[in-house]
Amino acid sequence: MTASSAPVQYPLEISGLSLSFGSIEVLRDVSIAIAPWEFVAVIGPSGCGKSTLLNVLSGEVIPSSGLVSRYGQARMIYQHDGLFPWQTVTENISLGLRSIADDNERFRQLQELLELIQLHGFENHYPHQLSGGMRQRVELARVLAGNSDVLLMDEPFSSLDYLTRLRMRGELTKLLEDRPRTVVLVTHDIEEAAQLADRIIVLTDRPARIRREISIHSPRPRDLTDSVVVDTTRRILAELDMDTVTEAK
Repeated sequence: MTASSAPVQYPLEISGLSLSFGSIEVLRDVSIAIAPWEFVAVIGPSGCGKSTLLNVLSGEVIPSSGLVSRYGQARMIYQHDGLFPWQTVTENISLGLRSIADDNERFRQLQELLELIQLHGFENHYPHQLSGGMRQRVELARVLAGNSDVLLMDEPFSSLDYLTRLRMRGELTKLLEDRPRTVVLVTHDIEEAAQLADRIIVLTDRPARIRREISIHSPRPRDLTDSVVVDTTRRILAELDMDTVTEAK
């Protein structure tokens, strides 16, 4: 008889979670366990509570009922980058390295991050001197700096043009190859979810419940024309009752 393996410690786990703001019920009986280094995308109808769920996972919002477990350090990326406009690229990224006491190690990691996001030569630029895609790359570097375990992303690329969004998905994939993290991405972009995620959680209208979970067993990077991406996009559209709308167009 072999000894049983140790139970998995999930970086993020919620069980039977419900949340109301006054008389408005936002989330109802939601349970999710997210494994180490797993990339989970959350999609659903507009206003259903996706961002609220992310805020519960971060600890910023306390649920009305249910259990929330978090292990390790989590960092957030929002739709509009949170860079400090009075600080340079180097200074913004260095905020994520404050816990590193050794000056040489802090400098080494800073240079490594600048190399990852390919912004050497822009170290002393301020956010207003950068394009939208460059600012998002600095934001990614800042949240990947140091020893964070979990990356929570709330529509981080939605304000960018389509081609820049495509480039940023590739940047994110590369960064996670070099610095793996557990990721939860809230997005309206079905194609983005199918291209990036290991698992997609489809929520219902408010009060949001889990309508479907779709697992993708295909390595990244994934091309938009990859059959897995195309088929997954179709499945999500069907779950959201959008397939007939797409056909009508």
